Amino acid sequence: MSAAVAPRSPAARSAPRTYERYRVSVQEYVTFREQGFLVVKGLVSEDDVAEIREHTEDILYQRVALPGVAPAPVATPGSGGHSAILDPSAVEDIARRYVRIHMLHRHLEIHERYLLHPRILDVLEALIGPDVLAMQTMLFIKPPGSDGQGYHQDSYYIPTLPDSLCGAWLAIDPADEANGCMHFAVGSQCEPIYPDADNRRGHYPLGELQDLTIIDNASDTDETRNGLAPIARRYEPRWQTVPADPGDVVFFAGHVVHWSYANRTRDRFRRSFVGHYCNARSFTQWGGGNAAHILARGGTHLPYAQPRFGTPCAANQPRTAAPVAPAPTMMAAEGLMLATPTDAERLDPSAHDH
Repeated sequence: MSAAVAPRSPAARSAPRTYERYRVSVQEYVTFREQGFLVVKGLVSEDDVAEIREHTEDILYQRVALPGVAPAPVATPGSGGHSAILDPSAVEDIARRYVRIHMLHRHLEIHERYLLHPRILDVLEALIGPDVLAMQTMLFIKPPGSDGQGYHQDSYYIPTLPDSLCGAWLAIDPADEANGCMHFAVGSQCEPIYPDADNRRGHYPLGELQDLTIIDNASDTDETRNGLAPIARRYEPRWQTVPADPGDVVFFAGHVVHWSYANRTRDRFRRSFVGHYCNARSFTQWGGGNAAHILARGGTHLPYAQPRFGTPCAANQPRTAAPVAPAPTMMAAEGLMLATPTDAERLDPSAHDH
Protein backbone atom coordinates (compact mmCIF):
# COMPACT_ATOMS: atom_id res chain seq x y z
CA MET A 1 0.00 0.00 0.00
CA SER A 2 1.49 3.32 -1.03
CA ALA A 3 0.37 4.92 2.22
CA ALA A 4 2.25 2.39 4.35
CA VAL A 5 4.90 3.90 6.58
CA ALA A 6 8.51 2.73 6.52
CA PRO A 7 9.76 0.43 9.28
CA ARG A 8 11.77 2.04 12.07
CA SER A 9 12.79 1.32 15.63
CA PRO A 10 10.14 1.84 18.31
CA ALA A 11 9.46 5.37 19.49
CA ALA A 12 11.19 5.93 22.81
CA ARG A 13 9.48 7.68 25.69
CA SER A 14 9.82 11.40 25.33
CA ALA A 15 11.91 13.31 27.85
CA PRO A 16 9.80 15.52 30.13
CA ARG A 17 8.81 18.72 28.38
CA THR A 18 7.71 22.06 29.66
CA TYR A 19 4.83 23.92 28.08
CA GLU A 20 3.84 27.56 27.98
CA ARG A 21 0.33 27.90 29.35
CA TYR A 22 -2.32 28.52 26.70
CA ARG A 23 -4.78 31.23 27.64
CA VAL A 24 -8.17 31.08 25.95
CA SER A 25 -9.43 34.42 24.64
CA VAL A 26 -12.91 35.76 25.25
CA GLN A 27 -13.62 35.41 21.52
CA GLU A 28 -12.55 31.75 21.57
CA TYR A 29 -14.85 31.15 24.54
CA VAL A 30 -17.73 32.82 22.69
CA THR A 31 -16.97 30.91 19.49
CA PHE A 32 -17.14 27.58 21.33
CA ARG A 33 -20.56 28.49 22.75
CA GLU A 34 -21.89 29.88 19.45
CA GLN A 35 -20.63 27.12 17.16
CA GLY A 36 -20.46 24.12 19.45
CA PHE A 37 -16.79 23.68 18.54
CA LEU A 38 -13.51 25.58 18.58
CA VAL A 39 -10.35 25.03 16.53
CA VAL A 40 -7.14 26.06 18.30
CA LYS A 41 -4.42 26.21 15.65
CA GLY A 42 -1.00 24.82 16.51
CA LEU A 43 -1.91 24.08 20.12
CA VAL A 44 0.32 20.99 20.23
CA SER A 45 3.95 21.36 19.12
CA GLU A 46 5.53 19.76 16.05
CA ASP A 47 7.76 17.63 18.29
CA ASP A 48 4.78 16.24 20.16
CA VAL A 49 2.89 15.52 16.94
CA ALA A 50 5.94 13.75 15.53
CA GLU A 51 6.12 11.58 18.65
CA ILE A 52 2.55 10.39 18.45
CA ARG A 53 2.78 9.94 14.68
CA GLU A 54 5.76 7.65 15.24
CA HIS A 55 3.69 5.80 17.82
CA THR A 56 1.02 5.06 15.19
CA GLU A 57 3.77 3.64 12.99
CA ASP A 58 4.89 1.45 15.87
CA ILE A 59 1.33 0.12 16.02
CA LEU A 60 1.21 -0.49 12.27
CA TYR A 61 4.48 -2.40 12.35
CA GLN A 62 3.58 -4.12 15.63
CA ARG A 63 6.49 -2.78 17.62
CA VAL A 64 3.90 -2.00 20.32
CA ALA A 65 1.72 -4.78 21.71
CA LEU A 66 -1.95 -3.82 21.94
CA PRO A 67 -4.20 -5.57 24.46
CA GLY A 68 -6.50 -8.05 22.79
CA VAL A 69 -4.91 -7.65 19.36
CA ALA A 70 -3.45 -10.75 17.73
CA PRO A 71 -0.20 -10.22 15.79
CA ALA A 72 -0.48 -10.06 12.00
CA PRO A 73 1.53 -12.40 9.76
CA VAL A 74 5.14 -11.51 9.08
CA ALA A 75 7.49 -12.37 6.25
CA THR A 76 10.36 -14.80 6.69
CA PRO A 77 12.98 -13.68 9.23
CA GLY A 78 15.41 -11.13 7.87
CA SER A 79 18.88 -12.26 6.92
CA GLY A 80 22.04 -11.28 8.76
CA GLY A 81 20.31 -11.26 12.14
CA HIS A 82 17.81 -8.57 11.16
CA SER A 83 14.31 -8.68 12.57
CA ALA A 84 11.44 -10.11 10.59
CA ILE A 85 9.64 -7.60 8.39
CA LEU A 86 5.88 -7.32 8.10
CA ASP A 87 4.39 -8.30 4.80
CA PRO A 88 3.08 -5.05 3.21
CA SER A 89 -0.37 -6.61 2.95
CA ALA A 90 -0.26 -7.24 6.70
CA VAL A 91 0.37 -3.53 7.34
CA GLU A 92 -2.66 -2.70 5.21
CA ASP A 93 -4.72 -5.28 7.10
CA ILE A 94 -3.69 -3.83 10.46
CA ALA A 95 -4.56 -0.31 9.33
CA ARG A 96 -8.01 -1.40 8.20
CA ARG A 97 -8.77 -3.53 11.26
CA TYR A 98 -7.76 -0.83 13.71
CA VAL A 99 -9.32 2.28 12.25
CA ARG A 100 -10.31 3.32 15.79
CA ILE A 101 -8.60 2.08 18.97
CA HIS A 102 -10.22 2.86 22.33
CA MET A 103 -8.97 3.47 25.86
CA LEU A 104 -5.27 2.78 25.40
CA HIS A 105 -4.46 5.32 28.13
CA ARG A 106 -5.21 2.48 30.54
CA HIS A 107 -2.49 0.38 28.93
CA LEU A 108 0.15 2.65 27.33
CA GLU A 109 2.00 5.55 28.92
CA ILE A 110 2.02 7.69 25.78
CA HIS A 111 -1.78 7.67 25.54
CA GLU A 112 -2.14 8.73 29.17
CA ARG A 113 0.36 11.51 28.59
CA TYR A 114 -1.49 12.91 25.58
CA LEU A 115 -4.87 12.57 27.29
CA LEU A 116 -3.35 14.80 30.01
CA HIS A 117 -1.42 17.10 27.68
CA PRO A 118 -1.08 20.40 29.56
CA ARG A 119 -1.95 22.62 26.59
CA ILE A 120 -5.13 20.67 25.87
CA LEU A 121 -6.08 20.85 29.55
CA ASP A 122 -5.46 24.61 29.54
CA VAL A 123 -8.24 25.05 26.98
CA LEU A 124 -10.60 22.60 28.67
CA GLU A 125 -10.09 24.35 32.00
CA ALA A 126 -11.49 27.51 30.44
CA LEU A 127 -14.28 25.88 28.42
CA ILE A 128 -15.74 23.33 30.87
CA GLY A 129 -13.65 23.70 34.06
CA PRO A 130 -11.96 24.75 36.16
CA ASP A 131 -12.40 21.14 37.33
CA VAL A 132 -11.68 18.63 34.55
CA LEU A 133 -12.09 14.84 34.49
CA ALA A 134 -10.23 12.92 31.75
CA MET A 135 -12.40 10.01 30.61
CA GLN A 136 -11.62 8.46 27.24
CA THR A 137 -8.99 8.15 24.52
CA MET A 138 -9.39 7.07 20.91
CA LEU A 139 -6.64 6.73 18.33
CA PHE A 140 -7.91 6.98 14.76
CA ILE A 141 -5.73 5.49 12.02
CA LYS A 142 -8.24 6.03 9.15
CA PRO A 143 -6.20 4.69 6.21
CA PRO A 144 -7.06 5.29 2.54
CA GLY A 145 -10.45 3.85 1.65
CA SER A 146 -11.74 3.59 5.22
CA ASP A 147 -15.25 4.70 6.16
CA GLY A 148 -16.29 7.82 7.98
CA GLN A 149 -18.81 8.10 10.81
CA GLY A 150 -22.40 9.24 10.44
CA TYR A 151 -24.28 11.95 12.32
CA HIS A 152 -23.92 11.56 16.07
CA GLN A 153 -23.79 13.38 19.41
CA ASP A 154 -21.02 12.30 21.76
CA SER A 155 -23.11 12.77 24.91
CA TYR A 156 -25.41 10.05 23.56
CA TYR A 157 -22.56 7.62 24.18
CA ILE A 158 -20.98 9.22 27.27
CA PRO A 159 -23.67 10.70 29.55
CA THR A 160 -22.56 13.08 32.31
CA LEU A 161 -24.85 14.79 34.82
CA PRO A 162 -24.80 17.77 34.76
CA ASP A 163 -24.00 17.41 31.07
CA SER A 164 -20.52 18.85 30.49
CA LEU A 165 -18.88 16.47 28.00
CA CYS A 166 -16.25 17.91 25.65
CA GLY A 167 -14.07 16.22 23.04
CA ALA A 168 -10.55 17.28 22.03
CA TRP A 169 -9.51 16.06 18.57
CA LEU A 170 -5.76 16.38 17.85
CA ALA A 171 -4.77 16.24 14.17
CA ILE A 172 -1.74 14.03 13.55
CA ASP A 173 -1.93 14.24 9.74
CA PRO A 174 -3.32 17.06 7.60
CA ALA A 175 -7.09 16.53 7.53
CA ASP A 176 -9.25 17.81 4.70
CA GLU A 177 -12.39 16.84 2.78
CA ALA A 178 -10.52 14.29 0.68
CA ASN A 179 -9.23 12.19 3.56
CA GLY A 180 -12.23 12.61 5.87
CA CYS A 181 -11.96 15.66 8.13
CA MET A 182 -14.65 16.54 10.67
CA HIS A 183 -17.95 18.29 9.88
CA PHE A 184 -20.23 20.11 12.33
CA ALA A 185 -23.87 21.22 12.27
CA VAL A 186 -23.40 24.65 13.82
CA GLY A 187 -26.27 25.45 16.17
CA SER A 188 -27.05 21.83 16.98
CA GLN A 189 -25.13 22.17 20.25
CA CYS A 190 -28.40 23.63 21.56
CA GLU A 191 -30.31 20.44 20.75
CA PRO A 192 -31.13 17.89 23.45
CA ILE A 193 -29.58 14.45 23.31
CA TYR A 194 -31.84 12.22 21.23
CA PRO A 195 -32.47 8.85 22.91
CA ASP A 196 -32.88 5.46 21.31
CA ALA A 197 -36.11 3.49 21.52
CA ASP A 198 -35.48 1.89 24.92
CA ASN A 199 -33.92 5.07 26.32
CA ARG A 200 -30.80 3.22 27.40
CA ARG A 201 -28.67 6.21 26.41
CA GLY A 202 -31.21 8.97 26.93
CA HIS A 203 -30.60 11.91 29.25
CA TYR A 204 -34.26 12.52 29.99
CA PRO A 205 -37.17 10.38 31.18
CA LEU A 206 -39.27 9.74 28.09
CA GLY A 207 -42.02 12.34 28.03
CA GLU A 208 -40.07 14.99 29.94
CA LEU A 209 -39.62 16.85 26.66
CA GLN A 210 -43.04 16.36 25.11
CA ASP A 211 -41.94 16.20 21.47
CA LEU A 212 -38.51 14.61 21.85
CA THR A 213 -37.88 12.38 18.84
CA ILE A 214 -36.79 8.78 19.40
CA ILE A 215 -33.91 7.87 17.09
CA ASP A 216 -32.08 4.75 15.99
CA ASN A 217 -28.71 4.05 14.40
CA ALA A 218 -26.76 7.14 15.44
CA SER A 219 -23.32 7.11 13.74
CA ASP A 220 -24.61 5.03 10.80
CA THR A 221 -23.14 6.38 7.56
CA ASP A 222 -26.38 5.47 5.74
CA GLU A 223 -28.55 8.58 6.02
CA THR A 224 -31.69 6.57 5.39
CA ARG A 225 -30.99 4.61 8.58
CA ASN A 226 -29.42 7.28 10.80
CA GLY A 227 -32.18 8.74 12.99
CA LEU A 228 -30.23 11.96 13.52
CA ALA A 229 -30.30 12.81 9.81
CA PRO A 230 -33.49 14.95 10.03
CA ILE A 231 -32.03 16.88 12.97
CA ALA A 232 -28.71 17.43 11.17
CA ARG A 233 -30.55 18.60 8.03
CA ARG A 234 -32.28 21.38 9.97
CA TYR A 235 -28.87 23.05 10.23
CA GLU A 236 -27.62 22.31 6.72
CA PRO A 237 -27.16 26.00 5.79
CA ARG A 238 -24.75 26.26 8.74
CA TRP A 239 -22.80 23.07 8.22
CA GLN A 240 -19.08 23.61 8.53
CA THR A 241 -16.25 21.55 7.14
CA VAL A 242 -13.30 21.73 9.53
CA PRO A 243 -9.90 21.05 7.95
CA ALA A 244 -7.01 20.78 10.38
CA ASP A 245 -3.23 20.80 10.25
CA PRO A 246 -1.01 18.62 12.44
CA GLY A 247 -0.97 20.10 15.94
CA ASP A 248 -4.39 21.75 15.62
CA VAL A 249 -6.93 20.69 18.23
CA VAL A 250 -10.68 20.77 17.65
CA PHE A 251 -12.71 21.07 20.86
CA PHE A 252 -16.39 20.15 20.54
CA ALA A 253 -19.34 20.04 22.90
CA GLY A 254 -21.17 16.81 23.69
CA HIS A 255 -24.47 17.85 22.07
CA VAL A 256 -23.24 19.20 18.74
CA VAL A 257 -24.10 16.93 15.78
CA HIS A 258 -20.94 16.04 13.87
CA TRP A 259 -19.71 13.48 11.38
CA SER A 260 -16.97 12.61 8.90
CA TYR A 261 -16.87 11.08 5.43
CA ALA A 262 -14.71 8.28 4.07
CA ASN A 263 -11.03 8.72 3.31
CA ARG A 264 -11.22 8.93 -0.48
CA THR A 265 -7.49 9.26 -1.02
CA ARG A 266 -5.20 6.49 -2.22
CA ASP A 267 -2.08 7.47 -0.36
CA ARG A 268 -2.92 9.48 2.78
CA PHE A 269 -3.88 8.52 6.31
CA ARG A 270 -6.03 10.77 8.49
CA ARG A 271 -4.63 9.96 11.90
CA SER A 272 -5.89 11.72 15.01
CA PHE A 273 -5.80 11.37 18.79
CA VAL A 274 -9.06 12.12 20.58
CA GLY A 275 -9.75 12.61 24.28
CA HIS A 276 -13.10 13.06 26.01
CA TYR A 277 -13.50 15.06 29.20
CA CYS A 278 -16.17 16.46 31.46
CA ASN A 279 -16.35 18.78 34.42
CA ALA A 280 -14.98 16.79 37.35
CA ARG A 281 -18.06 17.66 39.42
CA SER A 282 -20.38 15.94 36.93
CA PHE A 283 -21.56 12.44 37.78
CA THR A 284 -21.14 9.61 35.28
CA GLN A 285 -21.68 5.86 35.25
CA TRP A 286 -19.89 5.51 31.89
CA GLY A 287 -16.68 3.51 31.72
CA GLY A 288 -16.68 2.42 35.34
CA GLY A 289 -17.99 5.69 36.78
CA ASN A 290 -16.11 8.68 38.16
CA ALA A 291 -13.74 6.50 40.17
CA ALA A 292 -12.35 5.03 36.93
CA HIS A 293 -11.44 8.39 35.38
CA ILE A 294 -8.52 10.74 36.06
CA LEU A 295 -8.83 14.11 37.77
CA ALA A 296 -6.89 16.25 35.29
CA ARG A 297 -7.38 19.74 36.73
CA GLY A 298 -8.98 21.34 39.77
CA GLY A 299 -10.85 19.38 42.40
CA THR A 300 -14.08 17.48 42.98
CA HIS A 301 -16.31 16.05 45.69
CA LEU A 302 -16.64 12.85 43.61
CA PRO A 303 -14.20 9.92 43.47
CA TYR A 304 -11.52 9.78 40.78
CA ALA A 305 -8.63 7.63 39.59
CA GLN A 306 -4.90 8.17 39.67
CA PRO A 307 -2.99 8.16 36.35
CA ARG A 308 -1.61 4.63 35.97
CA PHE A 309 1.71 5.86 34.59
CA GLY A 310 2.19 8.83 36.90
CA THR A 311 1.58 11.62 34.37
CA PRO A 312 1.44 14.89 36.34
CA CYS A 313 -2.11 16.13 36.85
CA ALA A 314 -4.42 17.27 39.65
CA ALA A 315 -5.00 13.70 40.82
CA ASN A 316 -1.41 13.18 41.93
CA GLN A 317 -0.61 16.70 43.14
CA PRO A 318 -0.87 17.89 46.75
CA ARG A 319 -4.29 19.31 47.48
CA THR A 320 -4.52 22.75 49.05
CA ALA A 321 -7.66 24.47 50.22
CA ALA A 322 -8.79 27.09 47.75
CA PRO A 323 -9.32 30.55 49.22
CA VAL A 324 -12.98 31.45 49.67
CA ALA A 325 -13.84 34.93 48.45
CA PRO A 326 -16.28 36.90 50.60
CA ALA A 327 -19.82 36.49 49.31
CA PRO A 328 -21.40 39.79 48.26
CA THR A 329 -24.72 41.08 49.57
CA MET A 330 -26.88 43.59 47.78
CA MET A 331 -27.56 46.89 49.55
CA ALA A 332 -29.58 49.82 48.28
CA ALA A 333 -27.84 53.19 48.09
CA GLU A 334 -29.49 56.16 46.43
CA GLY A 335 -31.59 53.89 44.26
CA LEU A 336 -28.64 51.70 43.18
CA MET A 337 -27.82 48.14 44.19
CA LEU A 338 -24.22 47.89 45.38
CA ALA A 339 -22.27 44.70 46.14
CA THR A 340 -20.51 44.68 49.50
CA PRO A 341 -18.57 41.89 51.25
CA THR A 342 -20.54 39.70 53.63
CA ASP A 343 -19.50 39.49 57.27
CA ALA A 344 -17.41 36.32 57.64
CA GLU A 345 -19.46 35.28 60.68
CA ARG A 346 -22.55 34.98 58.50
CA LEU A 347 -20.77 32.32 56.43
CA ASP A 348 -19.84 30.22 59.46
CA PRO A 349 -22.45 27.48 60.16
CA SER A 350 -21.28 27.17 63.79
CA ALA A 351 -22.31 30.77 64.42
CA HIS A 352 -26.00 29.99 63.93
CA ASP A 353 -28.36 28.19 66.28
CA HIS A 354 -31.42 28.07 64.04
